[in-house]
Amino acid sequence: MEKPGEMTTLTRVLERLHEKGYDHELKMSDHGRMQSPDTQKIYNPEDLTIIKTYRFEGESDPSDSSILYVMEDAEGNKGYVLDAYGAYTSHDEPWFDEFIKKIKVEDREEQILFG
Repeated sequence: MEKPGEMTTLTRVLERLHEKGYDHELKMSDHGRMQSPDTQKIYNPEDLTIIKTYRFEGESDPSDSSILYVMEDAEGNKGYVLDAYGAYTSHDEPWFDEFIKKIKVEDREEQILFG
């Protein structure tokens, strides 16, 4: 059984999330909302809840830092948003940060991966 301290890499956390059904990456669309490329469902901030946030830091290169937002929608559909952290963000859209800030946060701790 893995312990929370052992979940140190982005790859391993994504593997564990996939095992738990959190395997739909949400992307920011041209119309300023999140969209699931898999289901084509479009989300406004009020349609989503951030249930866990993970931050990963590169050992020698700050541009290797990333942030992973684990989310659910009102129907219980599971997904995530992945981004480079801080100044190295991979989202050029000016509305990405504002969109993320508007999403309700309900931190569910480690039960996502270990429950």
